[in-house]
Amino acid sequence: MNKFLILPIVLFLAFISSAFVVSEGQGAIVMQFSKVKRDAEGLPVVYPPGLHFKVPMIDSIRILDTRIQTLDDNADRFVTSEKKDLIIDSYVKWQIEDLSVYYLATGGNKLQAEALLKRKINNGLRNEIGSHTIKEIVSGKRGEVMETALKRMARSSELGIKVVDVRIKKINLPDEVSSSIYKRMRAERQAVAREHRSQGQEKSEVIRANIDRKVSIMIAEANRNGLEARGAGDAQASQIYADSYSQDAGFFAFLRSMQAYEKSFSSKDDVMVLSPDSEFFKFMNSKD
Repeated sequence: MNKFLILPIVLFLAFISSAFVVSEGQGAIVMQFSKVKRDAEGLPVVYPPGLHFKVPMIDSIRILDTRIQTLDDNADRFVTSEKKDLIIDSYVKWQIEDLSVYYLATGGNKLQAEALLKRKINNGLRNEIGSHTIKEIVSGKRGEVMETALKRMARSSELGIKVVDVRIKKINLPDEVSSSIYKRMRAERQAVAREHRSQGQEKSEVIRANIDRKVSIMIAEANRNGLEARGAGDAQASQIYADSYSQDAGFFAFLRSMQAYEKSFSSKDDVMVLSPDSEFFKFMNSKD
């Protein structure tokens, strides 16, 4: 190989082995002999996004995600100042603030970091929630509780992490407490329903009794009016008959006899045994 080509090749290989790129949203630290490399002032050497160089074969690079992360784990049980249990589901927004501290504390493992952070946050939330009542936590002071908890945990220096936000997603009572409360509420509602039903039945009986009384009064008045009208009609009819009889007694007797004949002979099945000379046939035997 031409000796004039050896030097460029060596330089190119040295460039390739020493150059590295840190992408946007990432940061890098340099490890030298398994220790964090530090500058002349004793500060960790940290590389922001861009193209950088390292000492080949000596320096090793650890690239870490510096974007905001979300820790959203299972709900936990907390105790209020009233010694009441609550199941609180929350989430945390966090970000790496000190790459070297973060790496030394967690080994650059995100799961390890979140486990340590969750423990710290739960302790902070436990202290904060333990100083408030259920009413305060679920009411308007809920935001204040979270704001105070966030201020207390804004920085986690031992982990190299900054807590950006803490929020409660959902608050529930434990299953055994919820079941007891629901049973008590159901019993109270049933008692109220029975009371309303009893009051309704009582009012119904009163209304029914009033209606029955009014109907009885109306029927009695109708019967009385009917009897009075019937009596007046009978009296008027008797008066008419009397007036008619006084005007022409013979014609009135004849008319009554005709009506008697009509009623007597209206049925073919009836049998009458009478003498032809009886008073009943006087108008039939009369030649006038």
